[in-house]
Amino acid sequence: MTSPAAVIGSTGLVGHQILATLLGLEACETVYTISRRAPKTEPSAKLDAKIEADTTKWASAFTAISPVPKTVYSALGTTRLQAGGIQNQWKIDHDLNVELAKAAHAAGTQTFVFVSSAGTRGLLNSMVPYSKMKIGVEDTIKSLDFKQAIILRPGFLMGEREVAHSGGSLLGAVFGGLKTYVGQGAQDKFAQDGQVVARAAVKAAILAAEGKAPSKYWVIEQSDIVKLGRDEWNA
Repeated sequence: MTSPAAVIGSTGLVGHQILATLLGLEACETVYTISRRAPKTEPSAKLDAKIEADTTKWASAFTAISPVPKTVYSALGTTRLQAGGIQNQWKIDHDLNVELAKAAHAAGTQTFVFVSSAGTRGLLNSMVPYSKMKIGVEDTIKSLDFKQAIILRPGFLMGEREVAHSGGSLLGAVFGGLKTYVGQGAQDKFAQDGQVVARAAVKAAILAAEGKAPSKYWVIEQSDIVKLGRDEWNA
């Protein structure tokens, strides 16, 4: 199905959950990660974690993986504050994702799964630097013509982060309030739990491996993320 697999961004909110989900699947025998620090997950014989503080070496580190991961998941991203400015954020969110997607394609990866963001292609939003980063990565993945490409576009990500981002606690409280006072369906329209997004990514890759993807370039918006990652999820 999805083994061997690789997870890029395995220490982040969604990437950590993708890794945990894959390690919990019997059918997934090996999971590779490349990260600046060790993933915080339960010890597993399935996990082959490569630690490299220098992100400029990640593409070559990926190329050295053998056997080639059939499926690569990228939930790689940072914030402007963490990166120290928009130019440094661009190097991670755009440039590094593009470089790794190209390395995966050249190595022979069949399925590439990218966690993007909702609303980036709106008329006004598309001009925002953050949106331009996501759009650039999505367009690169499409142009590479993988056997299967999967793009997830979640809304606000709910869950515990290692490093809180500006405004995150306020938005989390707002969307959490929607669930409490209006209902889960109201929250689902704007925000999804990190685990739900991760499970949707894995579920989509499983369906693709079974020949059930609706298209070669499959874009999964918020409603279908909830459907795949929560409503239809089973281990």
